[in-house]
Amino acid sequence: MTEFVLVAGAWLGSSAWDEVVPRLRAAGHGAHAVTLSGLAERRGEPVGRQTHVQDVVDEVERRGLRDVVLVGHSYSGIPVGQAAERIGDRLARVVFVDSEVPTDGASFADGWWQGRADMEATLAENDGFWPPLTAADCAGQGLTDQQIGLLVAGATPHPGATLTDPAALARPLGELPATYVKCLLDGPEPNATVAGLLASEHWSLVEMDTGHWPMFSRPHELAEILHRTADGS
Repeated sequence: MTEFVLVAGAWLGSSAWDEVVPRLRAAGHGAHAVTLSGLAERRGEPVGRQTHVQDVVDEVERRGLRDVVLVGHSYSGIPVGQAAERIGDRLARVVFVDSEVPTDGASFADGWWQGRADMEATLAENDGFWPPLTAADCAGQGLTDQQIGLLVAGATPHPGATLTDPAALARPLGELPATYVKCLLDGPEPNATVAGLLASEHWSLVEMDTGHWPMFSRPHELAEILHRTADGS
């Protein structure tokens, strides 16, 4: 039985996967949605360097999971990508859902499209947190008004320390078995770093005709994609 460990992106907790987890379990898999430290129901917990990486590793080890598919969405691709190499032979595959990927020595803020300085200024203006997204931020992403309401209601301020924390990788990410899910409404092409990784024989690309939060907009389709990765496809 494949064990899926699912981690949502910035601002969101485990409830982001509420429409995906039951479908994976119905297909015979284990499915474990993780809330990272400092977010959602864990808001207020201390967060430092590598905290979110350790959160993912701890979930796998605490439950004694094997044949693990780690799923990282958006921001969480960075801690998930680091955790993947740290769980050793427990790992079956990594799935990056429209996500950032870790680069050794670089942080999420370093790759921010408006530049690290812009991200740092935002954090400084908001007591060290990244303010949660608004309904306007969700426009054009294939979401219904109800889905946008659920997404925004579940969002909490994101601890800035995790956004400026440099990643640490012991080996090239391209050596890990991985699937990258590109959500086309959020841009038709993966970024340059991901495009380079997709040249690896260990990586594959899947496209979804939806926006950046497919666990809300297309949960059934996303669950089916994840189910297929259990067979290595």
